Amino acid sequence: MAVGTQISVEEYLHTVYRPDCDYVDGVVEERNLGEWDHSTVQTQLAVFFSRFRNIGLLARTELRMRIREGKYRVPDLVVTSGAPSEQVLTKPPLLCIEVLSRDDTLSRMNQRVQEYLAFGVPVVWVVDPAEKTVWIYRQNGMQEATGEAIKLDGTDIEVPFSEIFD
Repeated sequence: MAVGTQISVEEYLHTVYRPDCDYVDGVVEERNLGEWDHSTVQTQLAVFFSRFRNIGLLARTELRMRIREGKYRVPDLVVTSGAPSEQVLTKPPLLCIEVLSRDDTLSRMNQRVQEYLAFGVPVVWVVDPAEKTVWIYRQNGMQEATGEAIKLDGTDIEVPFSEIFD
């Protein structure tokens, strides 16, 4: 099936895309990924968060999320509190992380972030591997992460920049 073709939600949910795609009001949308820097940052963050399984935090890469009827997004990484009881998230995770790829645009990424926040995700990180920066988005605005680590809202967990970019 060609990306951009109108299909039903049921067909989207029962089709395997490699890599997985978003679904927006009947249209399958490709996501930018697949490059070394993107994959490295995504993997390092998943490995870092996997250390906290003992306290109920779970990190999953490329997990589909129904952010509203007819719209599904696939963040690069989500962190949940406990295992969800569903295969496709319909409740907001604690954190969504998007890793920028070379072809990502600011307007497209901003749209994704705003959709996650409207869905109820309390905090979204946008990681730029090229610039080695992290932007933190919340309902009240955004800020660039500074210092040597980023604290996960609502926890005592701090992610050192060295765990993301080295």
